[in-house]
Order: sequence, then structure tokens, then C-alpha cells
Amino acid sequence: MLNDQSGIFADLGGQGSVIAARMAVEEAGGTVLGKPVEIIVGDHQNKPDTGSAIARGWIDTQGVDAIFDVPASATAIAVQDVTRDKNKMLFLSGPGSSDFTGKRCSPTTVHWTYDSYADANGTARALVKQGGDTWFFLTADNAGSHAQEQDATGFVKRAGGTVVGAVRHPFATHDFSSFLLRAQSSGAKVIGLANAGTDTITSVKQAREFGITSGGQKLASLLMFITDIHAIGLEDAQGLVFTDSFYWDMDDQTRAWSRRFMERHGGRAPTSVQAGVYGAVRHYLKAVAAAGTDETTAVARKVKELPVEDFWSAGFKIRQDGRLVRDMYLFQAKAPSESKAAWDYYKVLAKIPGDEAFRPVSEGSCPLVNQN
Repeated sequence: MLNDQSGIFADLGGQGSVIAARMAVEEAGGTVLGKPVEIIVGDHQNKPDTGSAIARGWIDTQGVDAIFDVPASATAIAVQDVTRDKNKMLFLSGPGSSDFTGKRCSPTTVHWTYDSYADANGTARALVKQGGDTWFFLTADNAGSHAQEQDATGFVKRAGGTVVGAVRHPFATHDFSSFLLRAQSSGAKVIGLANAGTDTITSVKQAREFGITSGGQKLASLLMFITDIHAIGLEDAQGLVFTDSFYWDMDDQTRAWSRRFMERHGGRAPTSVQAGVYGAVRHYLKAVAAAGTDETTAVARKVKELPVEDFWSAGFKIRQDGRLVRDMYLFQAKAPSESKAAWDYYKVLAKIPGDEAFRPVSEGSCPLVNQN
């Protein structure tokens, strides 16, 4: 488990992802092929060099067979280079860049939970359809956020909208005033937030303080998690529209698993990233058992052959480029008066079938696909 344990992405993954992984291992009986499954945890601190050094050390000296989660796309890119060179499995739940199944695709990488293409697809198309046809992007200056802006720009234009400008802000900043004033003065109907974690939380709160939304401009988060809504509060978050693959209160199965998770995680509801880690670990262990070995080439083949089945995945498939094609959902944050219980935060506006949500495999420029 390699993720952010202490920084701006700790809430969306962090210890919650470790708990989810342990739940998957326990449900598998704690062993595979008669051998115990051990979970090792590392904090990459959102630094590519730190992440790649931890991954290399694990593989070279501790016998690690697979690495999971890895939020922050720039760090995940560095870790992917290591796992590709070392021929080890990498299951990405935390990072968003769609390049992981595009030009950077690897035979040992699976992009599990969401990506910047699918998130932008659902959110941008919906808001342009509602009349939000001019956009200004507030974008964190990192690889994942650049991908969010790029993918969203494409969908805004395809839907008949216009992008009137963009501004880049430093990663993990605390003062968005100058960036928000530029977005406000642009006159755009929609301000697209191409950032994540505490950057998203802070930018939404400060946008409310500056009267941006009360002045008629809408905020569109291109990457939003339930922990962000919780930190912002429904008073400020109400009405936000965003796309994700999971909500803990969707049905009886998601509620049952989530309540077990919440008992272990201080009552905090799971994010899609954490639920994704559970599913990825579970699927990996199934693939090892089916392959009869933990040798990477054999396991990678089984990973893509087996359908993904768990409490929130029903027969989904992993494509040749490593993309798990799952259904996505367009959500809206509830008003405070609509929330009836703790973590009762989302309204489901639409279900987006996976084949419509994710980039077609033919358009991703993945060398693994082009070679065939």
C-alpha cells in the first residue's frame, strides 16, 4: 500500500485505503496458495522520487509482488516506471490521469477506480447541457490536474461550449484569492476546479466567501470525494455537481460493506478510492489463486481474463490497455435540509454506463493495443 499518509490526499486514501486492503485480505482467509498475505505500508508524501525509491526498495529487498493505490499522478508515473521495469503488478485507485491507459499504458498496470476522462465526461457534458456553456479552469500545477483540465476542455468544446481561460495554482496552496478573482472576472458561467484533496476543499470554501456562487457562477469539481464534501460542509457544498464511481449509500450491498469499514475507521464513510483498493486487492488475490502462481506475467493474464465481481462491481472487464471499465455516476451534493443522517450527502442524478464513460480503447494511443 503506497499512498499519501500525511498530506493533502490522506483523507481520500491514507489509512482508509490500508483498512480496505486489510478487509479484502481477511475475507480471502489471509492466505493465497497456502502462503500468508502480508501488507506493507509506505507514505510517498506526494513526491515522485520518494514514491519510486520506496517501490524499488520493496521489490528489490522485501519481495513485494504488487503495489496498490498511489494517489497523485506524478508520483504514480514514477512508480509505474519502476513496476514496468521490474515486471511487478500496479493497481492504481488514487491517481486520475487517463494517460495510465493511454500513452503510458503498461502490461502490469491496472487503472481501477476512475480517471480524468470519465470524470470530465460526466460533469462537463451535464453542465454544458444545463446552460453552462462558458468555462474558466482553476487548475493545480501537477500532472493529474493538467489531465483533468485537458479532458474537460475536450468535452466542453464537443458539447458546444467555450473555454474562456485558465489559471494554474501551486500544489497544496492555502490562498486562492488571486486565482479566484481571475476566474470571477472572466465572466465564465462555470469555474472548473481541476484539483483535488485539500486544494479542492479550500478553493470551494473561498469561492463561497468571495460571493462567486451567489453572483451566479457555478463551481464544477472535476475530482470530488465524499471526504471533501464532509470537510467543506453541505452549507457550502450544496449544489456541486461531480462524477464518481461509488457512493457508500447506493444500495444494501454498498451500505453493508461501508458500515463494516466505518466501524474500523472512526465512523468515516469510505471514498471511491478506498472502496477501489478493496476491490483491487480482492481481484488480485483471485487472479493469483487462479494462476496457481504469483509470477507476474501469469497473474497479469488472469487479472484481465477474470470478470471483476465484488460488492459494487458486477462483471466488469479490464481492457487490454489496463482500464477497468465500470459504471460511473453523476452526483450532486445535497442541501443541508435534504440530509437525514451522518454522511448522507449525495443525490444520484444519472448513471453513466462504463462503455460511455471511459475513453474508447481505440482513442487512447496505448502501444499495447496498437501493436495488435
